[in-house]
Amino acid sequence: MKTKITLLFTLLFIGLNMGYAQQDEECMTKLSIFHEYVKAKNYDAAYEPWMVVRNKCPKFNNAIYIDGEKILNHKIKKATVNADKVNYINDLLKLWEQRGVHFASKTKKGEYAAKACQLMYDNRKILNKTDEELYECYDAAYKLDKATFNNPKSLYTYFSLMVDLYDAKKKPAKDLFNKYDDIVEKVEEEVNNYSEKLNELIEKEDAGTILTKKEGKYKKYYESYLKNYDLISGSIDQKLGDRANCKNLIPLYNKDFEENKSNAVWLKRAVSRMYYKECTDDPLYEKLVKSYDQTAPSADTKYFVGTILFKNHKENEAIKYFQQSFDLETEKFKKAKLANRIGLILKKKGRYGKARNYFRQALKLNPSNGRPYLSIAGMYAASANSCGNSNFDKRAVYWLAAEEARKAARVDPTQKKNSAKSVANYLAKAPQKAEIFSSGRSGQVIKIACWIGASVTVPKI
Repeated sequence: MKTKITLLFTLLFIGLNMGYAQQDEECMTKLSIFHEYVKAKNYDAAYEPWMVVRNKCPKFNNAIYIDGEKILNHKIKKATVNADKVNYINDLLKLWEQRGVHFASKTKKGEYAAKACQLMYDNRKILNKTDEELYECYDAAYKLDKATFNNPKSLYTYFSLMVDLYDAKKKPAKDLFNKYDDIVEKVEEEVNNYSEKLNELIEKEDAGTILTKKEGKYKKYYESYLKNYDLISGSIDQKLGDRANCKNLIPLYNKDFEENKSNAVWLKRAVSRMYYKECTDDPLYEKLVKSYDQTAPSADTKYFVGTILFKNHKENEAIKYFQQSFDLETEKFKKAKLANRIGLILKKKGRYGKARNYFRQALKLNPSNGRPYLSIAGMYAASANSCGNSNFDKRAVYWLAAEEARKAARVDPTQKKNSAKSVANYLAKAPQKAEIFSSGRSGQVIKIACWIGASVTVPKI
């Protein structure tokens, strides 16, 4: 009897393994078929064999989910009947859930949750989704895994929905401004991340090393993401618009000040927003800055103290605070950003020499940000009439300005248009070919004095 039972279990075990083997063989064959169809972009032909593998062997290969996303996106795009489109949309949402179950280590929670929200947002009319439902979807995805919720489009949509709910009086001003800060800080984190990666490749190129094919692809990838983050940064500010004006901010912060006067995060956000919205003339701004500096003295607080001193016409004292701020900052990306901010203030005040020092520090710390080059170029151009003995020498400064402006486009894809526009403007103001010819100075080096202290070569003709 014991022998018969053992034999029975043996036969069952062999039978089960043969079944799995046959299933694996079928899945392998079907997977090969649908994958080839997907590579050829023949998504309709890929659909049937893909569904077989998806249903029979959901854990077989991650290609089920990678290719499946392409197949279903095609089906959604081509569907002419609303009911069919909705079915395919819901199936894609289900596919992402299945991927999270069967390939959890290869499925970033925040990224895929945000993709699901974006799919519903893009098809909100046909799915009958309200702004509240969509916002809750994005908010849940953001809280689920903030680290991988980093798609620029989804970050913008998330904030855009908050603004729409605020306008519909379904969200208070406090929630709107807090969400603005959340998103802006998240974008800054991502810009920091991609800038550091891009800077490594730029420094390698500057050292004369040719990038590998793989590095070249990564460089384009990083540049693309930085360009998209730059675009949504402007769009986020535009979407917020005048909702965060002094008229709205001052009473809100006055009301909440006592409760938050020792809350460093609240103070930082309040001070930053008051500063960037130019609400610095109100006494509240100085009160906020002082509380911030007392609660959590840092590079940030010293910078904002400096802005108050500048406002009170204590410029030399302000510059000392700016230097303290710069010295205190330890994070490379933040230090670069701070240097640029200080440079812009000094530039506005006409302190061009000191401003250039900070702009150069910003470039050294973050070589992939081209804006400081454009700022230096702008200061050179603004000094053209005062730097040089003759009209020709003064206008030669525009060649120097054009040289700086060109550098911006070389390192920063987001500044190519601004760079080209600036270069064309400066070259139009520099001596032209006929003037170079009549001056007899073709190819000569002109030394530019005043604060610039540089040389420029006259173009050869």
